[in-house]
This record gives sequence, structure tokens and C-alpha cells, in this order.
Amino acid sequence: MRRFFTLSALLLLSVAVATAQEDYHEATPYFAPEQMPDMTKFLPGPPAEESAAFKYDLAVYELGKQIRATDTKAAEAAQAQSDNRIGNLCKQFGPAFGMDISMESTPQIYTLLRDGVITCVKSIIGPKNLYHRTRPFAYHKEGTLMPDAEGMLHQNGSFPSGHTLRGWTTALLLLEINPDRAEELLTLGYQYGESRVISGYHWQSDVDASRLVAAAAVAKLHTSERFQKQMKRAKREFKRLSK
Repeated sequence: MRRFFTLSALLLLSVAVATAQEDYHEATPYFAPEQMPDMTKFLPGPPAEESAAFKYDLAVYELGKQIRATDTKAAEAAQAQSDNRIGNLCKQFGPAFGMDISMESTPQIYTLLRDGVITCVKSIIGPKNLYHRTRPFAYHKEGTLMPDAEGMLHQNGSFPSGHTLRGWTTALLLLEINPDRAEELLTLGYQYGESRVISGYHWQSDVDASRLVAAAAVAKLHTSERFQKQMKRAKREFKRLSK
């Protein structure tokens, strides 16, 4: 497994996190990162290069490259989902949820997502620093579907996938508010991870690990009294607007 740990990598990680979170500035996390489940204690790290799991990663990477070159719809979806700011998450998930989501139209639901997602995402900064896994496009020295982000993410750890965690967390939280749209939400949440493979930014094992981390993180959210109260507000808001 290729690992590297440099000051420039840490600086790039900080820039990447700051850019992704630029519209989360008003968020109030439910827990500090150190209070969230430590994935390094309950999940193995990324697969070693000589392992069968890494051979699978390599095979899926090639499949993803083929998809982005031949499937216009999948490529466009991956590009749209690459913007992981809370505003775009709400825009992307609104149709699957069955309702537009924004601070203006659904403030309680928006607040739940904003604070919940940022809480879960910050829990992976430590593992990214620890593993510093080389991203597939950097490993292969090839381009991606979103070339503008390559420079910033070239030395930013690949494991686990922050985009996948955001998508799966959002799907799980919205499902709890509107369980009648479970299939639509989970389908989109799943696609958020697969899009990162298609775009060339993550290995399949990065994505798979993030779904497990997201599930554990969302379970932890439910132990927060403030989260429980906000979830009740979000459900009441949804019920009122659904009439």
C-alpha cells in the first residue's frame, strides 16, 4: 500500500476540508470529532497492494473509467455530486426526498442535515491523516472526470471517502424523516459513493468503508439529546408541509 505523510499533504487536506465545508460555517456539530466512533478501532485500514481486495479495487477502477467514458448520464451525475457543500446536497436529494430542501423553505430539515453531516464528516479527518492512501487517479497517473480538483486532492488521503459519507449520511437522515421514500433516498445515497469511483477519485474499498462509518456515525447522532429534539422538529416540519 502506498503511503506518504508530508507537511504539504497535511496542508492540502486542510484546504480540501475548508473548501468542502465553506457553507457549513454556521453549523453546530452534535459531537466533537474525538467523541465520534473511531473507525480505526472497528474497521481495518485500506487493503494492501498485494491483497485480493486491492486487485478488486484495481478492477473496479478500470470499470469506472470505462463508465465515465461511455455513459454520459452516469458521468453527469458524478460531476453534479462532486460538489459536496450542504446546499448542493439538499438540491441533489430534494427530488428523492419528495420536497425541496433549503434554509428558506425547510429550515428545520436543513439544520438537521447541516449539523448532522458536518458532525459525521469531521470524524474521518483523523483516519485520512493516519492512512494517507493514494487516490486512484494519482496511483495510475491518469486524469479524472473533474480535472480542476486534481491538484488540490492529489495528496489528500483517499480512505475513507468523504463524499460517500456525506451522501449516505444524508440518505439515512432523510429516510428517517420520510420513510415512504426509502428506496429513492438509499438509491441516491448509494450512487453518491459509486460516483466517486466513476470519477476516478476513490477506490471501491474507500467507498465501502465510508458507508459503514456513516451508519455508525448516524447511530451516534441519535445519542445526542439536541439531535433528537432537532429530528422531532424536522419531522413536524415535514408533516406540516406535506399536507
